[in-house]
Amino acid sequence: MAPRKTERILNLTICLLVTRNFLPKSRIREIVEGYHDLSDQAFERTFERDKEELRRLGIPLQVGSYDPLFDDEPGYRIERSDFELPPIELDAEEAAVVGVAARSWQHAAVAESTRSALAKLRAAGIEPDASQLSSLQPSVSANEPAFEPLWHAVIDRVRVAFGYRNGETRTLEPWGMTSNRGRWYVIGHDTDRDATRMFKLSRISSLPKRVSREGAYEVPVDLDLRALARSLAPDEPRATAVIAIRPGKAPSLRRHGRPASAARLAELPSPWPHGFEVVEVGYADLGFTAEEIAGYAADAVVLAPAELRTAVIDRLRAVSATRSSPRRHPAPAIGGVAR
Repeated sequence: MAPRKTERILNLTICLLVTRNFLPKSRIREIVEGYHDLSDQAFERTFERDKEELRRLGIPLQVGSYDPLFDDEPGYRIERSDFELPPIELDAEEAAVVGVAARSWQHAAVAESTRSALAKLRAAGIEPDASQLSSLQPSVSANEPAFEPLWHAVIDRVRVAFGYRNGETRTLEPWGMTSNRGRWYVIGHDTDRDATRMFKLSRISSLPKRVSREGAYEVPVDLDLRALARSLAPDEPRATAVIAIRPGKAPSLRRHGRPASAARLAELPSPWPHGFEVVEVGYADLGFTAEEIAGYAADAVVLAPAELRTAVIDRLRAVSATRSSPRRHPAPAIGGVAR
């Protein structure tokens, strides 16, 4: 279903599931987002199609009188006992897939639809039975601002552009989204690199913007998203970096690291910049890690190992050289280390 139709069907399901009484069409039209701006004829056609869609999805509608004194206008509701699925047994792999889908349902846009539907029911004088919503659990929330625009871009096959990590702009043809260890990723074709790439949503620094028409590209027919995610995931850490970080800076390094132990601090050959906090961060690829640390400039100083420290300084010097003017200036300090 298209995004707007999906949202309307979801709103209708919530509306009919939480009501204790049968709701007439006139009330449903007032409450459910997606029916408000339709003409009478358009509403009748759309409502009939939506009822058939619910039945096709296996959601049975009960029809009855909403007013015990009058039976001239039928009302509708969904009985929870008819709506719930019987017990299902899943193997470990199937349960993992369902878990990913369940976490995606925690997205804020759907949570907002639920709150809106409940508020409109109350405004119409109908006290909803919110406990019925447990049959729609797990309820949805991916706490990433980039989640919704990327999700719709995947559905519509639209190229998107966004800032990533150190502010560089990336353009992506998103194929799908996946979650691992509580973190969300989008996978697709990076048109800037002309390669398949996986991006961590928490590192996206600006909301993805559409930069193409819908249906602008094709997703590989043999795509195995989980297998591709495993192949693109970084290797397990094989070494540990000791990094001094300015307070409040370099959040990614802090998140993946831990405070350096007293024994580790005692091993350091020289004192670190005053006021900085020292953390230990595991890493697998020296070049990738050096690039990430260099992006924080003087806010992150590598104390050990020496090869990583040298790699970071080399990258910072290269950046400094490309930006220097023909005039001679005193050599600046780089990452807390004088050139």
